[in-house]
Amino acid sequence: MNSSCRSILARILPALLPILLHTLAPPVPAETAVRSVSVSRFVQHPALDTLMQGFMDYFEEKDVPIKYSIHNAGGDPDANVKIAERIAGENPDLVLAISTPSSQACLKTVRSSIILFSAVTDPVEAGLVESLDRPGPKITGMTDMSPVDRQIQLIKGLQPDMKRLGVLYNPREANSLSLVALTEKECERQGIQLVRKTAEGKDTVITALEDLIGQCDAVYVPTDNTVISVIESVARLCARHRLPLYAADVDSVPRGAIVSLAIDYRSMGRQTAAMAERIFQGTSPADMPVESLKDLQIHLNIMAAERMGIDLPVDLLQAADAIYNSFPP
Repeated sequence: MNSSCRSILARILPALLPILLHTLAPPVPAETAVRSVSVSRFVQHPALDTLMQGFMDYFEEKDVPIKYSIHNAGGDPDANVKIAERIAGENPDLVLAISTPSSQACLKTVRSSIILFSAVTDPVEAGLVESLDRPGPKITGMTDMSPVDRQIQLIKGLQPDMKRLGVLYNPREANSLSLVALTEKECERQGIQLVRKTAEGKDTVITALEDLIGQCDAVYVPTDNTVISVIESVARLCARHRLPLYAADVDSVPRGAIVSLAIDYRSMGRQTAAMAERIFQGTSPADMPVESLKDLQIHLNIMAAERMGIDLPVDLLQAADAIYNSFPP
């Protein structure tokens, strides 16, 4: 090799060496790659907190690194839309939309990322998917449809003479509209009159509840994000008037509801994470039917029952998965 060639090689070798080393290095395993997940939450309350924690625990236990960008609309529809726009700009590997309003906003706005929803009552009625079996190429997730028939049967068992059941909900939440319609059908079947009261924001929930007092024998709260976010205030007012309060989610029970027969949201979070894992591994949402939890739990609150004038039967206490003896101050 002449001096001219040696001179040229000396100049280009330092630049080529990093490229050669990178090319020859073994590939980084796909499972160690950091995934980005943007989270949209319509409102913050314990049920959704539990779901989110279950999702995160699943990946932490598997040592799968996830970078989260978590957004909370605080129950504000306008903020919910802006969050979806922000997430679209983040261009994450996956969008986790928790609740029906969050999922609807993300579906309208996010184009380049797969959307995985959770805690959505009726994905078809909400316009998220065409069917539960064939959700679509860019979206799938989990439904938390409440077992309304069994919940009303449980309430009727505790109050056999009940004639009127009040229901509090936000009419702007598609999930609540679906649940209230189901609740009304079940009440009709059992000879109960359903008394509806609506609240379009957290600040109007107590006013709506005050209108229910004297018009019903008990109050039922579906999985409505707006009402559940202030369930402690609802429980305190119900206790003051000895008006029994029942909830469609188990996380409202330690916060002042008497009883709930429902799904466990931590388990739902973990199952949602298992769906996310399959998406990261390359499975198309089109091949992932919408999932639901089959196992239901009974949660009871002894102190809430005492303050609201309900005697809990021994067989129900024995069947309970969780029993609380607390009440919001």
